[in-house]
Amino acid sequence: MSCTKKTGLLILSLAVLTAVFGTMACQKKAETPAAEVVKVVTEFEGTVRAALGRYMYLSTAQGFDIVLPGFDAATLLGKTVKVKGNLLLDHPPIFLADSVETGPGQTVYTRSQEFQADDFVEMKAREAVPALAISGFAKPEEWEGKGEGKVYGSLQKGDVNAIVLSDDKGKEMARIIVDSVSPYSNYYIQKLRLFDKFWFYLKIKDSVDKKIRPRTKEIFHADVVGAGLY
Repeated sequence: MSCTKKTGLLILSLAVLTAVFGTMACQKKAETPAAEVVKVVTEFEGTVRAALGRYMYLSTAQGFDIVLPGFDAATLLGKTVKVKGNLLLDHPPIFLADSVETGPGQTVYTRSQEFQADDFVEMKAREAVPALAISGFAKPEEWEGKGEGKVYGSLQKGDVNAIVLSDDKGKEMARIIVDSVSPYSNYYIQKLRLFDKFWFYLKIKDSVDKKIRPRTKEIFHADVVGAGLY
């Protein structure tokens, strides 16, 4: 066999081996994270970017809502903390804090209560809420009798808080009067402060008098029970 042919076969063999080992390495990497997630997600350290009631958010814990039962998390806003706890697999994305430190040996929270759902909206429940197709203030059938629904809009605060709904061109077409906002929703609105619009999950209440709607564009009253980007 010529030297050229031997060299060609050697290169081909090396290429095949490289491909085989590369595939094995990729498979190993793909399998590793799933097994490590449960072990890794027991501790977070970072600055508290949003906090309200028992809820707290760290930028280093994206995708998680850290819960401190029986504690006012707002007292930690802007502070760098270390949180130890566990992800509640039955209530994603809740991370239940066991302890919080603001520095070495400076424990400011130790959990003494279990997690209670209260105002927390489960993911499955959120997925089941239908989107309301609101086209304006002239068609009450778009919201009356629905009970609940979600809308995409912006929150306007004032003497009367309202969710403003706009058309594809950005023109205001309707307003929903907000009677109340749950603590969990308020926390999420704080998290989403950099966004102009997002989804609001509503308990639909009484319609605004049809004589007033054309002037104010207000269509009905609602309680906000959830908020998010989806």
